[in-house]
Amino acid sequence: MAPTSKKKITETALAEATFATRLLHGDHKFAGNGAVAPDISVSTTFKQREFPGDLPPEFKDVDSLNPECHVYSRYTQPVFTRVEKVLGNICGGYATTYRSGLSAAFAALIYYKPKRVAFRDGYFGVREVISTYQKVNPDFKVIDIDEPYVQGDLVWIETPVNPTGEVKDIQYFADKAHATSAHLVIDATFAPPPLQDPFKFGADMVMHSASKYFGGHSDLLGGVLVVKSEEAAVQLWKERVFLGSVMGSLEAFLLLRSLRTLELRVLKQSRTAAQLAQWLDRLARVPVGTEWDRVPGGIVTKVWHGSFQRHDVFVEKQMTGGHSPTFSILVKDGKAARALALSLAFVTSATSLGGVESLIEQRHVMDRRADPKLLRISVGLEDIEDLKADFRDAFRRVLKGESKL
Repeated sequence: MAPTSKKKITETALAEATFATRLLHGDHKFAGNGAVAPDISVSTTFKQREFPGDLPPEFKDVDSLNPECHVYSRYTQPVFTRVEKVLGNICGGYATTYRSGLSAAFAALIYYKPKRVAFRDGYFGVREVISTYQKVNPDFKVIDIDEPYVQGDLVWIETPVNPTGEVKDIQYFADKAHATSAHLVIDATFAPPPLQDPFKFGADMVMHSASKYFGGHSDLLGGVLVVKSEEAAVQLWKERVFLGSVMGSLEAFLLLRSLRTLELRVLKQSRTAAQLAQWLDRLARVPVGTEWDRVPGGIVTKVWHGSFQRHDVFVEKQMTGGHSPTFSILVKDGKAARALALSLAFVTSATSLGGVESLIEQRHVMDRRADPKLLRISVGLEDIEDLKADFRDAFRRVLKGESKL
């Protein structure tokens, strides 16, 4: 019997497929060279095809969303085109990738051109991006998220928020923004799909630092903006071309590789983080001079985790896939925080989050606004019992060396 050609994936079948299947096949239109694993493309320029008439197509005629061919890698490129198809599919819109999360944040400001931005909590780097934007827009102002909004304002909400992982009510801010024709951007880096869907609750644009959970292996820098309309996506693409903040070929390849396992990684990390947070929270309620589960009380004083927001009814509705694998704890003093971060074996003292390996950071080291007693924990793929044992040993070591801290 003669071999038959592979059945092609239809857009209808893809739309009806589960999240995991869409992660693997969301880029099917551009995976036609027979390679099972995605190729890496390092070329910056591509051979021009024949075209009718005396002149090549104008810039405006380039199909940025579905390129039939590539001209120059600042416009489109084989690998990040595939990445954007997968990201758009799983995020419920049209994705545009950038060189870093902060590049994406700056691109969002360029796109909306607001005279004011409502901002309070979140990543300090975004605050600095806002300050940079302010340098070239002297009339630009920053207001608090609880102040009244006016038409043209941009409301910037990070949820879950860095570094604590606390959840903010997207629907509340969407309703408040849209009542005055303001726009809402959600930085959803701490809870990628399938943990939450900001568009479902009224977000106009969703941002992710792809360096974190989308990348998942602590080996790439990247950013993502997702919008609901083709028109908005094309405008973002045009502006990105001349901002020059295009994701590199290697980074796009690494990101496409990583997205294949996003659901498996994030759901396990979320479950393990919830277990570890509950265990640490129980320890935080143990009085000084007593023990629980072979751990002395008095070192941990507070634990933040989305699952602890039991009185916020919106949390369960919003976080349908689970809570962020990143959360924070407060310990008795800054010296103990530093000592604890350096006393763990399986949990590495380092900045960033979202990787397969667990990380812990005294957040004050990177963000001077943070309490020196605060430790941010990004839970990886280690077993929960191994993590507990690691913390038990670290707590005992910190107590034994207490006089040297």
